[in-house]
Amino acid sequence: MPVAKGAARGVGTLALIGGGEWTDECRGFDTELLAASGADEVIVLPTAAAFEHPDRVAARAMAYLESLGVAARSLRVLHRGEAEDTKTAESVRKARFVYVADGSPLHLRSVLKDSALYDAMLAAYHSGGVLAASGAGATLVCDPMVDPRGGAYTVGLGVVSGLAVFPYHGSAAEHLRERSIDLLPDRAQLVGVDEHTALLRDPSGAWRVAGAGAVTVYQGRDAVRYDAGAPVERLEGL
Repeated sequence: MPVAKGAARGVGTLALIGGGEWTDECRGFDTELLAASGADEVIVLPTAAAFEHPDRVAARAMAYLESLGVAARSLRVLHRGEAEDTKTAESVRKARFVYVADGSPLHLRSVLKDSALYDAMLAAYHSGGVLAASGAGATLVCDPMVDPRGGAYTVGLGVVSGLAVFPYHGSAAEHLRERSIDLLPDRAQLVGVDEHTALLRDPSGAWRVAGAGAVTVYQGRDAVRYDAGAPVERLEGL
């Protein structure tokens, strides 16, 4: 699969979470991600929740992460201008663990795409850090992106190219899931990630599942389900 411009193969750890982040069901893989990062602080981006009480989202994230024994800092980047702030971008560039919250993928894209902050996120990830993105974030960081307005596709950021993420897979409306399956571009694979579940890619490029649910990989109408702990061979090479 082609790699999107500006998104060379990462050397850090990527976590694509199906939603329901910062809950007890996620403690296992979040603890693992913290260990992999070596971070003493997690940077939280509540950007996608800009119109859904972002301060509450940030407070919940910080309380949860601190309960795991790590400091957390929320960056109040809610609009495009804030994503171009050089000091904010530099703090993200130095981070060992960046966690992107759920919310609106379209708003998140309008803020991050081609921004100084997004460049800094990529730099931190490519330097060996952890990039975790839940729900809307998981949808956006890949390309193509599932459009929440109807289950079709639009352009994502392309941290991983040729991969589309369908979050909340186990509880999503069936007609939206079916539409995403039917409209999947030939060049892409679709992964349905359940809530409280992470699809992880380690620095070697190997994929596996962690958390409370499963990941389902689609190729056309052919679907393979992977439970927690299982390696996901179908995504090798992405």
